[in-house]
Amino acid sequence: MPDGNDGNDDQREHVPSRQRRRFEGISSRAYEHPADRSALVALRKLSGFDTVFKALSGLLPERSLRLLFLSDSVRVSDEQFAHLNDMLRDACYILDLEKVPPMYVNQDPQPNAMCIGLDEPIIVVTTGLVELLDEEEMRAVVGHEVGHALSGHSVYRTILLFLTSLALRVAWIPLGNFAIMAIVTALREWFRKSELSADRAGLLVGQDLNASMRGLMKIAGGNHLHEMNVDAFLKQAEEYEAGGDLRDSVLKILNVMPRTHPFTTVRAAELKKWAATRDYQRIMDGHYPRRTEDKDTSVTDSFRQSASHYAENVRSSKDPLMKLVTDIAGGAGDLGGKLRGRFGGGNGGANTGNHGTPEDGV
Repeated sequence: MPDGNDGNDDQREHVPSRQRRRFEGISSRAYEHPADRSALVALRKLSGFDTVFKALSGLLPERSLRLLFLSDSVRVSDEQFAHLNDMLRDACYILDLEKVPPMYVNQDPQPNAMCIGLDEPIIVVTTGLVELLDEEEMRAVVGHEVGHALSGHSVYRTILLFLTSLALRVAWIPLGNFAIMAIVTALREWFRKSELSADRAGLLVGQDLNASMRGLMKIAGGNHLHEMNVDAFLKQAEEYEAGGDLRDSVLKILNVMPRTHPFTTVRAAELKKWAATRDYQRIMDGHYPRRTEDKDTSVTDSFRQSASHYAENVRSSKDPLMKLVTDIAGGAGDLGGKLRGRFGGGNGGANTGNHGTPEDGV
């Protein structure tokens, strides 16, 4: 081969798209987080949700939304942001999404991406995100959004955006606002879990765990990769889960409730954990559920798997509140002493900082 082409060949060696696997006919069930499925089931069972969903499906100005992005953003194509267009088509090919959704770049310094739309999904990425991530990190993000599209998440995400805006407008109506906020809270709970599913889809598309980790670190800490370390970043997730007492557990819940996304360290830890599982390896080996089998899937089985996942999470969690739940379920003695200790009211030593006392279960 002529020497003049060596430089191009060297660059191509670092492009995983040339060697990545395609998952023909893959069902979203292959990568969906159990908590995503169970939260969606719980959402659908929420009183009044069906009524609101049917009403909004007909009222939401989807045509207006599409026209807005068409008129005030840059549509990705072969002529505009061609490298993103290549990533988008590649992601749809890998996950076997039949119709490539339109994708827009929106001027916004805040790094963000979303997949919205009722009839058909639309993917939107901000300039802040495009400028922050390198090619392989961005590839994982595009795969993340295509995963949302394949899972059908865009419908519920659109309704959440609309209801969040509506809740602000009717805040002066006590009962109306309460009803809307109940649905918004349930939607946010599902939304957070759906992000864990989409992170997995992003990994299936990028097939580069390091790139996925780097992207999450940059979203948390900005474009200072030389100052960050993946292992140290993941240790933050461990410290977040295990640290503090019951008061901190309650604060964690309160902190996460208004958010649409899980905390970034938690997302990174969840994704790395999944990448090490047999389930992930089986998908990579070509053994995964197909969309042709979706109609035969038992909703009861899916809910049972979700319940089993939650139970296992509670048993293995280092969070003080989850440890207490395990103790109660196991009939632990001296429950009053545990409560006093963990809230710092007795001799349990909550002020010891959880340094290995048997009561703290560390």
